[in-house]
Amino acid sequence: MTEEIKEEELVTEEEVQAEETVEEKPKKSKKKNDKKDAEIEALKNEMADLNDKYLRVVAEYDNFRRRAQKEREGAYTDAYVDAIKEILPVIDNLERATAFSDNDKVSEGVALTLTQFKATLERMGVAEITAEKGTKFDPNFHNAMMHVDDESLGDNEISSVLQKGYIKGEKVIRYSMVVVAN
Repeated sequence: MTEEIKEEELVTEEEVQAEETVEEKPKKSKKKNDKKDAEIEALKNEMADLNDKYLRVVAEYDNFRRRAQKEREGAYTDAYVDAIKEILPVIDNLERATAFSDNDKVSEGVALTLTQFKATLERMGVAEITAEKGTKFDPNFHNAMMHVDDESLGDNEISSVLQKGYIKGEKVIRYSMVVVAN
């Protein structure tokens, strides 16, 4: 009988262990699922953070590339404008020389040289700023050197041009020096 009791106890212990494992499995699997869900959530958050950092780096690089391109273009334009500024006084002197010409061969040569200079500037994209008598004064293109009272002209109209101005694209190389009527 002792053996039967032992067998019953063994069976009972085995059954109890089986029942406990069945009850523990859902608890253990629930804990495992909770851990996995937490890990998945943590990985999703980390991925979102890394994606955000990636997007910021890409945007920063794009801004840097645009800024560098603008700086290169600005440096080129500034150098271009500086070179043209050095040439403009020569053109001014040639214009003065043609104004006081005696219609001799030297005057013709000066006039031809002036024409060639103007054609070269035009090919380079440099244009004269319109500043004729009677046009409106624009501080973006004109520099008022004097104000005069002139009844034949309206307010803020150009009376005369002291020095021509030049522009390349949207960049003013030299402002026109003008006399403005009040």
